[in-house]
Amino acid sequence: MRLEPTTPYRSVQGALRVLETVARHSGGIGEAELARESGLGPDRLAPLLRMLVRESYVERLADGSCAGGEALARLGSARDHDEALRAKLQATLDRLRDSVGAAVYLSRYVDGEVKVTQYADSPATPKVNEWVDFRVSAHATAVGKSLLTQLDHQGRRDHLARYRPARLTSRTITSDKVLLSRLAAQPPTVPVLDLQEYAVGTVCAAVPITAGSSVGSLALSLPVEHAHRLRQAAETLNRGAAPVLLSLAI
Repeated sequence: MRLEPTTPYRSVQGALRVLETVARHSGGIGEAELARESGLGPDRLAPLLRMLVRESYVERLADGSCAGGEALARLGSARDHDEALRAKLQATLDRLRDSVGAAVYLSRYVDGEVKVTQYADSPATPKVNEWVDFRVSAHATAVGKSLLTQLDHQGRRDHLARYRPARLTSRTITSDKVLLSRLAAQPPTVPVLDLQEYAVGTVCAAVPITAGSSVGSLALSLPVEHAHRLRQAAETLNRGAAPVLLSLAI
């Protein structure tokens, strides 16, 4: 399966430029002036504004001008930033779950451990059964492998030394050499896949979510009978990563 390399990082950089410009104009700024001040052409600005309005970072005023939205105000408040961030991320994950038609997961690599910090599932899109703790199965999960690709070689070796790759299914890679080689060869803009390596009956994909020095991942899981949708779902996930990255960057 070949997945087209797309990246949300360029979108986030542009979105931050838009927000910085909007923030300088508390009474609103017209789209033409916004384009000039941000240095973004109309073709690039238009889709960024659609995303920012949808995510409530920008509000359209009655005269059509743009002003800072509710989400931007809440995340900009130091008092309830953590609570606002968690709520904003959950709303984004819920929307992403519905758009990809799969359970989605946000994870981080903290103090040498894999941690799934938030997820969004539903009766129609159930989350994967964590039959083996994700902390000890990074070698087999899309989440874990995506996080490990963002470490340097020594960081990966250290993790595998602490958590020896165990065979979870017939597809699990248990060789350090093979796994390290595949992690090193993984293009950063292409989703990492788990094709029944963690659990028989489940396929997964994950993309990196890196904000500053924080190592993170956005992932999805599907029942194997929906494996034919994995390519399209993974590409939708990659495109949809921008709002998650933006929330973490603000």
